[in-house]
Amino acid sequence: MEQQEKSTKNKGGRPRKAIKKDKLIPVKCSAYERRVIVAKAKSADVSTSEYMREIALNGKIDRREKALPPEVLQLTAMLNHIAANLNQIAKKRNGIEELTAYERANLKIQSAELKQLAVNIKLHLQ
Repeated sequence: MEQQEKSTKNKGGRPRKAIKKDKLIPVKCSAYERRVIVAKAKSADVSTSEYMREIALNGKIDRREKALPPEVLQLTAMLNHIAANLNQIAKKRNGIEELTAYERANLKIQSAELKQLAVNIKLHLQ
């Protein structure tokens, strides 16, 4: 009985794939051809194996575009800017120094920008 429990117990690790890709097809090519194939696979953002399989089976590769929309890049830049400012304020606040009137005003502006950014993100995701 104890033997059966051990065999069905999940050992952890990576789950098994439904279709295992473990068969090799050696392909001879020149060093130049290899560099070109590897470069094309990189530009398509896939592994060399996946690139060659797709070309052989379908005759084309669907490029995986990773370009983010300009709005997302702008939101990210704004978040980074605000985070840097808040970090500087927190560092000063945790030390002995008090915030100046300018820094308090800047903190209010940053807070308002952060709230507006949250609204923009919600609108963009709808």
